[in-house]
Amino acid sequence: MTNRLFFLGLFGSLLAAVMIGYISVFTDLDLFLSDLMFDAALRDFPAKDTWFASVFMHRWVKYFFIALGLVLTALLLTELARTQKRLTADQRRKLLVVVLAFFTVPLLISLLKSQSMHHCPWDLERYGGFAPYLRLFDDLPKGIKAGHCFPAGHASSALWVAALAVFWLPRRPLAALTVFALGLAPGLILGWVQQMRGAHFLTHTLWSAWIAGFVILVLSRLLLAPRA
Repeated sequence: MTNRLFFLGLFGSLLAAVMIGYISVFTDLDLFLSDLMFDAALRDFPAKDTWFASVFMHRWVKYFFIALGLVLTALLLTELARTQKRLTADQRRKLLVVVLAFFTVPLLISLLKSQSMHHCPWDLERYGGFAPYLRLFDDLPKGIKAGHCFPAGHASSALWVAALAVFWLPRRPLAALTVFALGLAPGLILGWVQQMRGAHFLTHTLWSAWIAGFVILVLSRLLLAPRA
């Protein structure tokens, strides 16, 4: 990754953080969307326990992306063990970025969730639960346990796929940007289904996508920087 591409990526990352932060703090978009997915008559999220949302998307699709990451990990380890390499040194470094993103993105998001005070929508008083709604920088009221629901963990099982964009760097930056956006799509879709179930707010998923993008940017900088 060239210096120019890195600083463009860093600028885009900071801009995205400001935009998501603004939505998180100054708008009611999270509540608006969750209200649409909540059935006030049933006092529940209708999609919560459906087969499509709770089994297919929450389990099978997640397992698919985990399996894909493990296959790529095995491919990298096999390549490193070979005496006669089939991939170039550049291709191996790029595959390493993808594999590290596969492990790092879910791990980092999981660690952040473990320290989070925010609750899932289905735990909020607004939706029949017990916890208050908190914005990004609000304090947790006394007597309420931390919710550990921010950022979105389920989406992270697929967000790492955006790292595949490195195979188009540095010669085809527009193609890399397209692949990056398409690579985020599966994770965003998984996050949206979780929002339908009442398991997350939109910004929970957007922050997870931002974390994934930032991790990929840092890994690319560290492993794909031009060599003297």
